[in-house]
Amino acid sequence: MKPENKESAAGSGGLSAIDRIERLKTKALSLPAEPGVYIISDKKGKIIYIGKAKRLKNRVSSYFQDSAGHSAKTRRMVGRAQDFDTIVAASEFEALVLECSLIRHHRPQYNVKLKDGSGYPFIKLPSGPYPSLSVVRDTKLVKDGSRYFGPYGGWGLSKMVVDSLCAALKLPTCGKHFPKEIGKGRPCLQYHMGRCVGVCLGEVGEDEFRERIRRGVMMMEGKGAGLVEEMEREMEARAESLQFEAAAQIRDEIRSVTALANRQIVVGGGMADTDVVAAVTGEARSGVAVLHFLDGSLVGRDVELSEDADEGELLSSFVSQYYMARGRIPRSVLLSAPIEDEALLKDVFLSKGMKVEFAAPKRGPKAELVKMAARNAAEEIERVTTREEKTRFLLSELKRLLDLPEPPARIEAVDISNLGDSGRVGVVVCYKDGKPLKKAYRHFIIKDAGIHDDYHSMEEVLTRRFARLIKGDAGFGEAPGLLLVDGGSAHAAMAERVLAGFDLTVPVFGMVKDEKHRTRAVVTPGGAEAGLTGSPGVFALIGQIQEETHRSALAFHQKQRSKFGSELDGIAGLGEARRDKLLRHFKSVKAVAAATPEELEALLPKNAAVAVYNHFHSPFEGA
Repeated sequence: MKPENKESAAGSGGLSAIDRIERLKTKALSLPAEPGVYIISDKKGKIIYIGKAKRLKNRVSSYFQDSAGHSAKTRRMVGRAQDFDTIVAASEFEALVLECSLIRHHRPQYNVKLKDGSGYPFIKLPSGPYPSLSVVRDTKLVKDGSRYFGPYGGWGLSKMVVDSLCAALKLPTCGKHFPKEIGKGRPCLQYHMGRCVGVCLGEVGEDEFRERIRRGVMMMEGKGAGLVEEMEREMEARAESLQFEAAAQIRDEIRSVTALANRQIVVGGGMADTDVVAAVTGEARSGVAVLHFLDGSLVGRDVELSEDADEGELLSSFVSQYYMARGRIPRSVLLSAPIEDEALLKDVFLSKGMKVEFAAPKRGPKAELVKMAARNAAEEIERVTTREEKTRFLLSELKRLLDLPEPPARIEAVDISNLGDSGRVGVVVCYKDGKPLKKAYRHFIIKDAGIHDDYHSMEEVLTRRFARLIKGDAGFGEAPGLLLVDGGSAHAAMAERVLAGFDLTVPVFGMVKDEKHRTRAVVTPGGAEAGLTGSPGVFALIGQIQEETHRSALAFHQKQRSKFGSELDGIAGLGEARRDKLLRHFKSVKAVAAATPEELEALLPKNAAVAVYNHFHSPFEGA
């Protein structure tokens, strides 16, 4: 057995992990039952997690109780926790604001990590007589008199919005400074292509230019439908006053504005200013996707990834940090699940003059939008998660579910095949880092003629396999981190006794099947069952190992039986039943060939015994 893991004296004063947890638990139980923020640090004093609590005593002490209900990330965080500090707040409202501020400042490892708010692209509309639209990341300039629209889901999307607006409204994109450069130089290609009104030529006054900017602002505010109605009324008025050329020009602009709106994904009414947020837990990572809707159109997407975490915890933390960092919130937020701090967040934004409604729809069109956001998160998780990360997470989950000393890098599984009690064989299958390692598979033909059941056949296979490990034979020199046997607790207990006979300590579990011969659970030698349905990845891995072990044992048996049969086929008087009888008794064709006539006649009629003997020898006298 491995010695108990001790923390370094420098980091913990020589305390064991159990002593450390008890010390933190005692400290947590002394906290007041008041709202506040708690700050957890590691042995180097580095802050690794920040959280808020309605009652500090209850929340903080829960980390140092039974960890069975904790997420894998929380267990890792607690495993590194060396100390914590707290800040008592006047209310839970104040605690929420303080938590978000501290997380943004310290960015602890085990909190949900969000991009820096300044990294989100905004569309900037400066003050002045001829302002031009541009894309910026630095939102600290909000006091320079400019207007900022966004944030948008990405730099490319923001550029597309600016380019599309300029094209639809025929705004200049040449980079000239107006009015200083009006009348200087020749117009650019955009003017000749009909995509710019020609401000540089002085053909458009400041008032008309401002009107075009106003229309662009309406589009960015999600009021495209209202803008089209307004322009249609103006077009009709021009036509009635016989200004047909001006009416035709407005008609063309209406087409451009409508085309711009149609480039976006339309999802229907009731989505004037709405975000759809969904959290998903995948293999090794978790993620949250946000879909931004304006005026019924999808205009942007954000996806944030985190370490594996409980979906509810992730969603609640994400929503708080995401919108508090941005300083704005849409009128409505659709969520994949209700969040703990919903009422608090409403109060926070109401105090800033912004009213928001949260909802977690279960059916209907809005629920479909939540599913769309969840698919976006799941696809991004799958895209960035490597196979190695998935394997590490899977083996860590296996360690947790089976209470193993460490994640099992090498797993071996044993099964027996007999096909009607003829020529029993066994196989040891090996999985390395969650994948089959076929060069490490080992096959055994049962040697003991007195064995007639799978239990004792498996005992012989395990004895021979681990005897060769002790000897250091090539191909047998590495011990598994987990041993699985096909069968229940009795088979697992037998395997444990075999290991003990060699003074080996390897965790052993029996693989149990349901009535449909599918993997259901694993059991300890003592009969305790460890359910696997709580972790689909682990359940699938154990099922795959059991199926692969059974397949390999069956394939080896069929190969041996085919080899046996090919040498005994065609012998007069020797059908399948008599051939199997010989193989059950002698165990191999080699032993049949070495048998005396008397030994053969003890099992077969004389003429069949003579035929078998003659097949391998010259005819004996009296044949």
